[in-house]
Amino acid sequence: MKLQGTHQRSITRTADGRGARIMDQRDLPWAISWVELRSAADAERAIREMWTRGAPLIGATAAYGLAMALAEDGSDEALDRAYRFLLASRPTAVNLRWALDKLVETVRPLPAAERAAPAFARADAICDEDVELNRAIGAHGLELFRELHARHPDRPLNILTHCNAGWLATVDYGTATAPMYLAHDAGIPVHVWVDETRPRNQGALLTAFELAGHGVPHTVITDNAGGHLMMTGQVDAVIVGTDRVTANGDVCNKIGTYLKALAAKDNGVPFYVALPYTTFDADTATGADVPIEERSGDEVTHVSGEGGRIRVTASTAANPAFDVTPARLVTGYLTERGLVEKV
Repeated sequence: MKLQGTHQRSITRTADGRGARIMDQRDLPWAISWVELRSAADAERAIREMWTRGAPLIGATAAYGLAMALAEDGSDEALDRAYRFLLASRPTAVNLRWALDKLVETVRPLPAAERAAPAFARADAICDEDVELNRAIGAHGLELFRELHARHPDRPLNILTHCNAGWLATVDYGTATAPMYLAHDAGIPVHVWVDETRPRNQGALLTAFELAGHGVPHTVITDNAGGHLMMTGQVDAVIVGTDRVTANGDVCNKIGTYLKALAAKDNGVPFYVALPYTTFDADTATGADVPIEERSGDEVTHVSGEGGRIRVTASTAANPAFDVTPARLVTGYLTERGLVEKV
């Protein structure tokens, strides 16, 4: 996607090829800060502290982290140690394990001294594939948006989204946002309702930043406003990303997604989940089996803005980072192979 008029990916190799370059998303939208990761410890910290986030991008960052570890020590012991270390950085997003497994699969048969270069090459390939997957999701989503807009051609197509499933959460394009960009570019009048997405405000800070950069009309709303907008006919569809879809179709995504799905079901608004195959977890039976990350209560008790962080409550806080939307509430899954509708 374009950033300040220049095409950018959210992660690339450093100029010397020995590290990874990412944007520190904690500074957005107030400042654009690029940082270089030079070790597995750097990658783990960037994932755990949410310098970088979003299921596909977490996977890509971890892949480069494992490659950097192998550049320091290519032994089986170092490989296994770095794998466990990076895997523990975020427990919910299945792409993290998928990407690490792909690198291990690539380098395990090789001599220790020859593992680093193929590991970096595999990480590069993971990034390239993610871009193509998201482009395909966007193309299929564009056709869906054409159909939805044809129902009310006299007004903009109103889409509601939660959290950030854009190019800042992937390597490029995004999952849920890819059809928004392609539809806008194709001349379909799209307007996006952007949930603020407490407690970290990924919608208000990141999704809105992305959409503004691409020129897509949008409005930031409180997390509690979606039900009202659906009830009053101001939402044509909800589309979200996901950190994991289990074998039975349950969707694990940012906390608050479940409530949007309930409101959509009650008001007859279609609810779509955009994901590449790398986010489908066939080994986990249902959403009840997914570990839900409990993050620091400080994310709830404090908010960040242009002037820094301020405390908004004197009480302690609980902070489950994700919830599970049962498959019965999902209208369809938007994938790189097309729209998979529920029957």
